Amino acid sequence: MFVQVGLVGRPHGVKGEVTVQISTDDPADRFAAGSELLTDPAGRGPLTVAGFRKSGPVLVVGFEGIEDRNAAETLRGTTLLVDSDELPPPMDDDEFYDHQLIGLSARLGDGTVLGEVVDVLHPPAAPVLQVRRGGDVEDELVPFVSAIVPTVDLPGGFLVIDPPDGMFAS
Repeated sequence: MFVQVGLVGRPHGVKGEVTVQISTDDPADRFAAGSELLTDPAGRGPLTVAGFRKSGPVLVVGFEGIEDRNAAETLRGTTLLVDSDELPPPMDDDEFYDHQLIGLSARLGDGTVLGEVVDVLHPPAAPVLQVRRGGDVEDELVPFVSAIVPTVDLPGGFLVIDPPDGMFAS
């Protein structure tokens, strides 16, 4: 399985660097010089990182073989990926990679199935699980905090949601 670590944006300057919207908790490791990243579309890679730097709030990355602005422009919109087998295990038992949560069955404490986790969103406060309920019921957004999601059982393929009153309309 491949995990997204970034998305290439616009070129930055004239020397082939690009802006990257990061989606990894460890950009210093993922974008270290010499790191090889897979791409989607696959034909644009793999790409080898020549170096990276911050420019204000923006991550700017250079790739080997991308020497000018025109070449950098061809990478715009490219998703940067790593193989999930290459990721170190989370350091804490209560930490999870997004790809570990997506696909889990979302259940209530009594075992009632609510739906399936289809995405993990990252607003500024805390991560939010997007739970697909199925049928005509809209997806639910569930804050991924221990008070509401007290149990994550990866081997069992489920997580338990203890919703506050009124969280689920139906």
